[in-house]
Amino acid sequence: MKQNPFNSVILIYISKCLLGTVLCYQLYLAFPEWRLLWTIISLLLVLAPDWDNSIALPINRIQANITGALIGLFCFFLPTSELFKLLIGVVITILICTRFFPNSTRSALAALVIVLMQEGNQPMISYALQRIGAVILGSLVGLAITLLFHAGRLLLLRFFTPASDDG
Repeated sequence: MKQNPFNSVILIYISKCLLGTVLCYQLYLAFPEWRLLWTIISLLLVLAPDWDNSIALPINRIQANITGALIGLFCFFLPTSELFKLLIGVVITILICTRFFPNSTRSALAALVIVLMQEGNQPMISYALQRIGAVILGSLVGLAITLLFHAGRLLLLRFFTPASDDG
């Protein structure tokens, strides 16, 4: 069954994604030396399109993002080629995430790649650390937006739900 692209859930999801993208992009512009463009990717990986598990899913994805980022940092120090570092990181990430964060493995793999892959001749630890910071910051922005929209939804439901007549 084809889903209506203009139902309220999709429109709210679009609103969350747009708000988060604007916030992260403003951080990127305000602090260009910190390479915060990666916050946008992490943010979009964290946000969920529906209300089911609306708090649990982003928290799970944040944990997976941080796991993937830390595995990327670990692999950064391995004395091998970039390709083998990436392959080892993919295997470790999949093994850990399928055990602890089965619904967020793809998010962790994206964080792994964000941290581990670097352009240029010489990979630098400062870039890897900046990208870990960006992954965490983007994840936290996504969580803040999720909590904001969740609280707004609860207030609206409370305000517009008729009181039951128990008397």
